[in-house]
Amino acid sequence: MPDALVLLLTFAVTAAVGVPIAYALGLAAIVTALWVDIPLEAVMLKISDGSDDFALLAIPFFVLAGAIMAEGGMAGRLINLAKLFVGAIRGGLALVNILASTFFGCISGSAVADTASIGSVMIPQMVKQGYSRVFATTLTICGSVQAVVIPPSHNAVIYSLAAGGTISIASLFLAGVFPGLLFGACLIGLVLWKTRKMEVVRSEPLTLRKALKVVVDALWGLVTIFIILGGILSGVFTATESAAVACVYAFLVTMFIYRDYKWRDLPILMHRTVKTVGMVMMLIGFSAAFGYMMAIMQVPAKAASLLTAITDNKYAMLLLINLLLLLLGTVMDMAPMILISTPILLPVVKLMGVDPVHFGMIMIINLGIGLITPPVGSTLFVGCAIGKVTMEQVARQLWPFYGAMLLALAIVTFVPQLSLWLPRTFGH
Repeated sequence: MPDALVLLLTFAVTAAVGVPIAYALGLAAIVTALWVDIPLEAVMLKISDGSDDFALLAIPFFVLAGAIMAEGGMAGRLINLAKLFVGAIRGGLALVNILASTFFGCISGSAVADTASIGSVMIPQMVKQGYSRVFATTLTICGSVQAVVIPPSHNAVIYSLAAGGTISIASLFLAGVFPGLLFGACLIGLVLWKTRKMEVVRSEPLTLRKALKVVVDALWGLVTIFIILGGILSGVFTATESAAVACVYAFLVTMFIYRDYKWRDLPILMHRTVKTVGMVMMLIGFSAAFGYMMAIMQVPAKAASLLTAITDNKYAMLLLINLLLLLLGTVMDMAPMILISTPILLPVVKLMGVDPVHFGMIMIINLGIGLITPPVGSTLFVGCAIGKVTMEQVARQLWPFYGAMLLALAIVTFVPQLSLWLPRTFGH
């Protein structure tokens, strides 16, 4: 037990003093290895092995495809498409925000990218039509959480890796469809209730000719979704191969069909993507070393014993884990939390008879809510910057939205068929 405390305390202290999470994980692994006299070569090999996985290639391709579509005007086209469905009803522009986030999440797989792309267009439009700037910003950041659940979710790939590669990425992608749609539906219900007395301007219905143009414009980008899911389900592509094909398709559509993006800006986009992917891969490598040390210290086994000593009821355990993940999600970003928590919690829930794919959805939604929760909510910070409001203003209006999101989480947690029906239907 003292050895495990060295590992956990070193990580906690280094993270608390401002060391980036990836480096804090690596330092904790190195310090603990020195403490228990394990050769540092073993730690370095684990860092190398952690980032040397073919499935991880899906992440840079998905990130690049989403970035190309986001920069190339896809967000505006998806917003126009969403307006066709809900723009003309009361509170329609708020519903457009949620629906556009659903569409864009199917391309970007990132809550931050969703907030930046949708928010930069939708927040000014909502303010112009009578919505408060704080409400528009709050709605945007909450709607963007859908992107971490619905495919192609980068975090589903990370969860698969953290589970030791034993869970199919295709299964996780399919499992995220209905929970993601449920999440959006709960937000829509809240918006319909909150906007029933708002004095807001309704959008004018489009003529048939304009409506057809909007549909055709948006369909070019939405084909990316069918490439990803269709390729995987048909067995033509693996998840990594579908990501690569989607990336090439996104490039062709953006540069040769939409032509809203300038060639001279492409190197800048590539540089940003490489930086993002480099950070993720570094985090994954150091997390592998941290997980290796946790396994040596028998932390997962001890945590399992502790949790099962508290309760042996599956539903009580899921409730307890939900509370734990919601709390931890407020103080650490999503990817490191998945990498650290999965090896500890997955054995516990498997003992209770919880399907690992179902648990993946529970974990991702929990930590997705953490992305918009102070003090470490990265999506919250981005949304406030784009909406030009303070974090304190948004935090005061988040409570009803938390209610809607927690309702979705509760349904996903205690109705496993919602996550498992599609994977089982398609034989995953």
